[in-house]
Formats: sequence, C-alpha cells, structure tokens
Amino acid sequence: MTTAIQQRPHSNLAAGRFAQTRYMIRRKFFKIFGGAFHIYDAMGNLAFYSKMKAFKLKEDLRVYTGEDMQEEVLVIKARSILDFGATYDVQDSATGTRLGALRRKGLKSMLRDEWLILDVNDKEVGTIQEDSMLLALVRRLLTNLVPQTFVGNMGGAPVLTFKQHFNPFIQKIDLDYSVDVQGQLDRRLGIAAAILLCAIEGRQSGG
Repeated sequence: MTTAIQQRPHSNLAAGRFAQTRYMIRRKFFKIFGGAFHIYDAMGNLAFYSKMKAFKLKEDLRVYTGEDMQEEVLVIKARSILDFGATYDVQDSATGTRLGALRRKGLKSMLRDEWLILDVNDKEVGTIQEDSMLLALVRRLLTNLVPQTFVGNMGGAPVLTFKQHFNPFIQKIDLDYSVDVQGQLDRRLGIAAAILLCAIEGRQSGG
C-alpha cells in the first residue's frame, strides 16, 4: 500500500542533495542489532540517512533526508529471501517510479566483489567491481586491514568510485561521481549502490 510520504514530490532540498558530486558514507561497526548509514555531502552536511532493521529475512532499506525519517526518498528492496546473489530493486519514494536494480554476482563475489547495474527492464547497463583480483584475495586473508575500492562502469566508461578508509570502528566510504563526465548514472541509483556495498560487503567483513 502506498503511504502518504511516498505520494509527495521530493522537496527542493532533497532534489539538490542528489545533485552532489561527492559523498561520504559512515556506518558504525559492532552495532549489535541492525545498522544505520549516514551520508554526508562534500561540505560535511548530512544529506541522507538510512536505517537497516535487524533480523529481516528480506532486505528492505529506506533512505531519508534526515535522522527524523520524515522525508523518504528511496526504497531498496530485495526480490528474494536471503539470496547470496540477490537482486535489489531501487524505487523513488515520492513518485513510486522504479529506477532500476542492482544485482550481486554471488559466486564471483566470493573471490572478487562484483555487482551489476540493471535498467528498468532488467537489462545489464553497467558493473560495479572491486578494483583488482589480487587485492581482493589479499583482503579476504587480511579482512579489514586492506580497505576495499570499487569502480563503476557504464558503456565502457567510468561513472563512479567507492573508496573505503581503514578504520576498525567506523566504516567510511568515499563516493565520487566526478569521473561520470557524461552523466550516465542516475545519482539515486548510485546512492542505493553505496548503501548496499556498506550493508552487504561490510557484513562479510565483520561489520
């Protein structure tokens, strides 16, 4: 059922927050139940907030403009229950429009993390991949000691980079769209991808 919060158009403030080139995502480690993600813009202002509920068999993440969770902007929902190679649909909360999907390549990600970017018709239009196979294998041996870096590509051109910082207590990832000079990637889909990388890949590393 569509809620009132999903029927309202985004505020000008929310729309502007999606137009940023760089963001920083923070998630505290060692949180016993669930998890929360704070996404800051380049000036250090809180742009988005997402809270992950504990013990949900089917992932359903909501993204808001603030911790008060009054304005919902994105829904990220898994299609299946506890699927290692799950597909996550991304929807604009205000309009109900499906923006596309993100699919984790489960078996391949055991050695090197890789995600597919899908359009509204589930056609593969891009990838988000760990930077190198060698570093990926080293990370699996040394866990959090070697921070992860991901590169996103669409149409053979880079569209984003994720760079994790080493910190034993707080997971920090820089999200940078500056390489997307042609504006190929919907920023809303990129924000959803960043949250999923923190939630799913962070869970593997003990976060």
